[in-house]
Amino acid sequence: MASAERHDVVVIGGGSAGLAAAVAAHDAGAGDVLVLEREGQLGGILNQCIHNGFGLHTFKEELTGPEYAARYVAQATERKITHLLKTTVLDVSADRVVTAVNAERGVFRIEAGAVVLAMGCRERPRGALGIAGTRPAGVYTAGCAQRLVNIDGYLPGREVVVLGSGDIGLIMARRLTLEGAHVACVAELMPYSGGLKRNIVQCLDDFGIPLYLSHTVVGVEGRGRVKAVTIARVDEALRPIPGTEGRYECDTLLLSVGLLPENELSRQAGVELSPVTRGPVVDESLQTSVPGIFACGNVLHVHDLVDYVSEEAAVAGRSAAAWALGGGRAAASDAMPTEHELVCGEGVRYTVPAHLSPQRMGERLTLRFRVSGVYQDCHLSVYAGERRIVHRRKQVVAPGEMQEVVLRRDQLQGLHGGEKIRVLLEEA
Repeated sequence: MASAERHDVVVIGGGSAGLAAAVAAHDAGAGDVLVLEREGQLGGILNQCIHNGFGLHTFKEELTGPEYAARYVAQATERKITHLLKTTVLDVSADRVVTAVNAERGVFRIEAGAVVLAMGCRERPRGALGIAGTRPAGVYTAGCAQRLVNIDGYLPGREVVVLGSGDIGLIMARRLTLEGAHVACVAELMPYSGGLKRNIVQCLDDFGIPLYLSHTVVGVEGRGRVKAVTIARVDEALRPIPGTEGRYECDTLLLSVGLLPENELSRQAGVELSPVTRGPVVDESLQTSVPGIFACGNVLHVHDLVDYVSEEAAVAGRSAAAWALGGGRAAASDAMPTEHELVCGEGVRYTVPAHLSPQRMGERLTLRFRVSGVYQDCHLSVYAGERRIVHRRKQVVAPGEMQEVVLRRDQLQGLHGGEKIRVLLEEA
């Protein structure tokens, strides 16, 4: 293998997160930015998301997924940011050596001043669900069905049942209906939807598609092809309740049962992963536990809006550029800045970042998290030690919608070593 080439910042993934990070890194002074993408074109999953609703926060316009991706592709092109397509990253080492392969160059190595992980996520497959029954054709993840319809021009089936109320499943229920298929119902294991409220209204309610909460598929019938599925109500322990079964004849079962961050490369690099998000544990700069390696987008935690992905990725890109150009953690201060852990209180599942240093953060920091259930008429509170610095009333919060709160550096002044920052929901 030839000697390794060198780049200031190497971004792994050319989707919305990777492109936004690359653009931000370039604008922050990193003149040599390289994007590695395994698909044949930039844009990532957005290329098959032909529905609108993207860009309202970032561009103040309502765009489709391909239109949103095209904006960032154009920005990267204007800046002459280098990218390699059909290139698979095989390994990332702790000292930021990236090993990749493509048809033109074979296996090659890249030494990076900083690395940005932006590999996105994948759908949870059927095998992870333990659904009883046979294994016929006609069982698809919602994202696979989306690609078949929107890119390949194939209709997966005519009679459809959807398991799970994630956003992709809700959107595909509408999409298949518009293409002439009949969607019998959407079944959701939890007592609340996993998708955005607007998607429930626009994709289900507007088309008369029923949503059955606290229900799941307990059986699949069919040999060569799905013939029917059996759906049953579940109790509080998520166990099927005997006598509540209903049989639905169908030729297609779509699974919209969650997304898993693509963190195989992160593990290889020795990056610490959160047991909740399954993404890297990061600080205020979105740096992982391995110095010089940053993470953003759905590889970090699963987002609901791509606009927030781009915003978050820009932070990672700027931080990576600062590290690569010599403005890393070591240059921030001669003394080690004090870090404070963010602790999840009542109703909060995780936070990004998981720890922060007021000395290193900018004037403002956006804290993002998801809640563990549906809460009505409550307060979102943040405590710095014993001081309550945020107390915001919320009419309703739900797991399907990401929450965010902006912390100011001056609010965190006075924190002593070992004191923690608590994020929780309180009664109104």
